Amino acid sequence: MSYDVGAVRAQFPALRSGTAHFDGPGGTQTPASVVAAIGGAMSGPLSIRGAALPGEVNAEGIVRGFRQAMADLLGADPDGIVFGRSATQLTYDFSRTLSRAWRPGDEVVVSRLDHDANIRPWVHAAERAGAVVRWADFDPSTGELPPEAVGAQITGRTRLVAVTGASNLIGTRPDIPAIAELVHRAGALLYVDGVHLTAHHAVDVERLGADFFVCSPYKFFGPHHGVLAARPELLGTLRPDKLAPSTDAVPERFELGTLPYESMAGTRAAVDFLAGLGAGADAAGGRRARLRSAYAAIDAHETELRESIEKAVGELGGVTVHSRASRRTPTLLLTFDGRDAADAYRSLARSGVHAPAGSFYALEASRHLGLGDSGGLRVGLCAYNDADDVERLLTGLTDWLR
Repeated sequence: MSYDVGAVRAQFPALRSGTAHFDGPGGTQTPASVVAAIGGAMSGPLSIRGAALPGEVNAEGIVRGFRQAMADLLGADPDGIVFGRSATQLTYDFSRTLSRAWRPGDEVVVSRLDHDANIRPWVHAAERAGAVVRWADFDPSTGELPPEAVGAQITGRTRLVAVTGASNLIGTRPDIPAIAELVHRAGALLYVDGVHLTAHHAVDVERLGADFFVCSPYKFFGPHHGVLAARPELLGTLRPDKLAPSTDAVPERFELGTLPYESMAGTRAAVDFLAGLGAGADAAGGRRARLRSAYAAIDAHETELRESIEKAVGELGGVTVHSRASRRTPTLLLTFDGRDAADAYRSLARSGVHAPAGSFYALEASRHLGLGDSGGLRVGLCAYNDADDVERLLTGLTDWLR
C-alpha cells in the first residue's frame, strides 16, 4: 500500500506553522497523540509506584507500558530497558560503572564516525582507569567504517568497543553484526549509539549483537529523554552508585529518583504512533510486527525523497555531498565551494526551511572529513517530510547559490 504522507503530516500540530523541517536528526516534531498521552498521564492520579491506590496503580502501569513499548521497538527484554535523562547521561553513567573493572593497560576502542556522546564518556573513563584509547577511523572519501577498521584496533586487552549504529552527521550505517562478532571474539563488550539509527530503521538488539544500545525518543516523535537496552542478566552484574534505600532490582537500580511518568507515557505513545504508520501490517502479529512494517514504509518514503535531493543537488554545481556510504540514513551533509554553510542555513531560514549548519557534536567526524569544527549544512529527512518540502529546499538552495 502507498505511504500517505499527507495523513501523517496531519497528525503533527507543529507543521501548521509552515516550516519545512529538515532538522529531524536533531529532534523531530511531536504528533498530537503523544501530546495527549503526556497530558493524560499528568491529569490522572499519580504517586510513587504501588498496587493499592489509583495513583500507585497508574504509575506502575505507565512504567510497565513504557518498558514493553521500548522492548517491542528494539527487540529487547522489557526488564532490560533503562530510562535516562538523555543518551549522553546514560552513556556517562554506564562508562563510570563499567570502567570500575578496568585496569591500567586495558583498552577501549572508539570511532571517529561517532557523535561525541559515544566518544568522550569513554575517553574520560579510560583516563581515570589508566586505560588506553584506540581510534577506529572511517574512510573520509566514502564515509564507510568497515568492520576491519574496527577490528584492527581490537587486541587481547580490549574491554569495550563503542560505535555508532548510524552517523548523525553523514548517515553512514556500519555493519554492526560483523563488528559485534569481532568484539565478542576478543571477549569485549559492544556499546552501540543507536540514537540516529532508531529514527529510521527497525532495530533488533539481539541480531545486532549489541551488549548495550542507547536511543532517544525525541528523535522518533517522542519526549526528550534517553533509553538504554541491555540483557537483564548483564545489567545484574553491574553495581552503579545509588541511594541506600532505593531498590536494587534491575533495571531500577540504574534509574535515580522518581521517574517522570509523563515522559514514559509519551514515549509509549510515540512507539504506538510509529507502529500505526505501517499500512497493511498484520495486526495479529502484534506491535513488533507492525513496527517492522512501518519502518519498511518509512524507509521507502525517505529514500525516494533523499534520492530526489541528491539528484538535484548534483546538478547545481559547487556543492559537495559528504554522505556517500552504501548503507545510510536519509541524512545529507553538504558543503559549498568558497561559501559558508551557515550562510545557506540563514538564507533557507528566511524562506521557512530549517536545514541547520554545524558539526552537530560529531566533532571527530567533521574534522576527519577535513571540515574542521564547522561541518556543513545537514539535510535530515524524516517520516513527515514531503515533496513540497523538498521543492522548497531545492528552490532555496538554488536561489542562494545564484
